[in-house]
Amino acid sequence: MTESVSPLATYSTATISDALDKLGRPGSLLGLAPLTNGARICGRAFTVRYVTGGHPVGTVGDYLDDVGPGQVPVLDNQGRVDCTVWGDILTAMAHDRKVGGTVIDGVCRDVERALGNGYPIYSRGRFMRTGKDRVEVAEVGGAVSIGGVNVRAGQLIIGDADGVLAVPSDLENEVLEVAAAIQAREEKIVEAILSGVSLAEARLAQGYHTLQRGS
Repeated sequence: MTESVSPLATYSTATISDALDKLGRPGSLLGLAPLTNGARICGRAFTVRYVTGGHPVGTVGDYLDDVGPGQVPVLDNQGRVDCTVWGDILTAMAHDRKVGGTVIDGVCRDVERALGNGYPIYSRGRFMRTGKDRVEVAEVGGAVSIGGVNVRAGQLIIGDADGVLAVPSDLENEVLEVAAAIQAREEKIVEAILSGVSLAEARLAQGYHTLQRGS
């Protein structure tokens, strides 16, 4: 993870998700989870879109040659769980080149290397069947759909144990401001509870039930 990419790297996805709710914008990538609870990523999206293989079938792509340190490959495999688009070779290369992590609307395989190296992958699960001759790269660097959210190249991707999200590029500063305010209020709630204040009273004092609500 490259934390210097954005100060949002210090906030949880839960807090950022609440901030996105308050701002009325989607960003939480539904159905994607980390291979391990210790995972965390923060980097700029490098987008790849897959489609069902044609006749003749194209390739699953050599795009990783163009991914820089800290970037996050975001792979749109249409949510398919019957074949993978990420495995051992890509993990080895990505880890060596200090790629920020991988996000897949689909599945991955050869996860032992990723787990052993601590390389973060967010996906819909793991399955050993190859995507070769089943899917092919249709576009690199274009818009993709991941977990029901449109993601563009260069967008900030943040993931932790709760899941992964994409921050709209035009809202990064606003999201940071709102996330900071939400976190500060929640910390005050915890402090109050630990000092003996009731949960209801502590939440009421900080407006807990409306923290994520837009004006």
